[in-house]
Amino acid sequence: MSKFIDRVVLHVRAGRGGHGCASVHREKFKPLGGPDGGNGGNGGDVILEVDANVHTLLDFHFHPNAKAGNGKPGEGSNREGKNGGDLVLAVPDGTVVVDGDGKVVVDLVGIGNRFIIARGGRGGLGNASLASKARKAPGFALLGEEGEEIDVVLELKSVADVGLVGFPSAGKSSLVSVLSAAKPKIADYPFTTLVPNLGVVLSGDTTFTVADVPGLIPGASQGRGLGLDFLRHLERCAVLAHVVDCATLEPGRDPVSDVDALEAELAAYKPALSGDEGLGDLADRPRVVILNKIDVPDGAELAEMVSAEFAERGWPVFEISAVSRAGLRPLTFALADMVRQYREAHPKAAPKRTIIRPIATDETGFSVIADPEEAGGFIVRGTRPERWIRQTDFNNDEAVGYLADRLARLGVEAELVKQGAQPGCPVTIAGVTFEWEPQISAGVDMQPTGRGTDLRLETNERVGAAERKLASQARRGLLDENGERKD
Repeated sequence: MSKFIDRVVLHVRAGRGGHGCASVHREKFKPLGGPDGGNGGNGGDVILEVDANVHTLLDFHFHPNAKAGNGKPGEGSNREGKNGGDLVLAVPDGTVVVDGDGKVVVDLVGIGNRFIIARGGRGGLGNASLASKARKAPGFALLGEEGEEIDVVLELKSVADVGLVGFPSAGKSSLVSVLSAAKPKIADYPFTTLVPNLGVVLSGDTTFTVADVPGLIPGASQGRGLGLDFLRHLERCAVLAHVVDCATLEPGRDPVSDVDALEAELAAYKPALSGDEGLGDLADRPRVVILNKIDVPDGAELAEMVSAEFAERGWPVFEISAVSRAGLRPLTFALADMVRQYREAHPKAAPKRTIIRPIATDETGFSVIADPEEAGGFIVRGTRPERWIRQTDFNNDEAVGYLADRLARLGVEAELVKQGAQPGCPVTIAGVTFEWEPQISAGVDMQPTGRGTDLRLETNERVGAAERKLASQARRGLLDENGERKD
């Protein structure tokens, strides 16, 4: 059995960038081939796209996790890694994306509309791209960045021209079934309609859509009944039609009090997108009053009594019967005329050519603030420093030295000195804390050393060839007690 899902929580994760490759070209008779490590591929993006064939968020209800493809690592011989594949998620027209703080991220209206909800991480540079005049054969490569990860809420708001509003069992579903080819569930008990139903109506040369919203009751704007779950489906409707049951047997109910109660709920409801499509609040939408069930004698008499009172409010009034189909033709033409007037007052913008203008982004800025949790510590924030930290392999001394040089050239070292940082104080960048040692002389011309090493750092525990040779001679008894070779 199919289900209608109009609100889901989606966990989105973009692809991770591939790591760069640290490789040296090796070929016979070419001892100094140079670095040839390729760059890693970029991670894939997660994209939301409006699809005309999707009408519900059901797929995301059963599959709430979405992840794009990761980028492949670079390889030797200057071979770059493959980019991760983008993940395109099809959503219905009228989907609103809300972040964890309740802020609207994007409103997806219009077939083909796209939005990148999570961007993939950048691929790391290989050592061929890191080579420079001072560092001709880098023994390291940059790591790929993690892709963006975010949790969002998807809410579907029906895109319809006319919204039918009324108490449960007022005949809204029956009206949709006779105005259009839609076949909603119809029964003789309250809240038969549990999901909005859309119908397409053709009147002359005008085609418009009608939304049958589940029955509303007093307190709906505060969530009573089906309340807030479906009031949002009226936000995009250009015309609101009150469907009134003129043959109800419930005590204390009459057409005027029913409409007044629903009007109070519409006025109390505050749309999340108050300016959506220029429609304004629900209380300002054009109204139509449909007095239903005049095929019942008592219903016909009651409809005649209250028609004049609704007409005094300036609302068009129509007496109909969804069963006998009496009065449907004038109602259809009137609704089509109101929709036509709205469309003329709010013409759709002509499709524009897509013009791509790159936005200049200043990533050189950074800030250094005192660490509130660590006495004497500092926190460095900025796009570049945080990215460089994520791209650094801290198991490689040369990569750490390269990071120190980059931070020094950016001005981080000078700013720490300006703010009174002391040697050995903790400095945190992008969640990584290290002890600041200004005597490393970052930013100066480095002395060439072995691949993966840096003379400015003393963290290298790898045993050199000379030390291995002495250890071997000592094991074979070739050295005396002073460590000198025996004659």
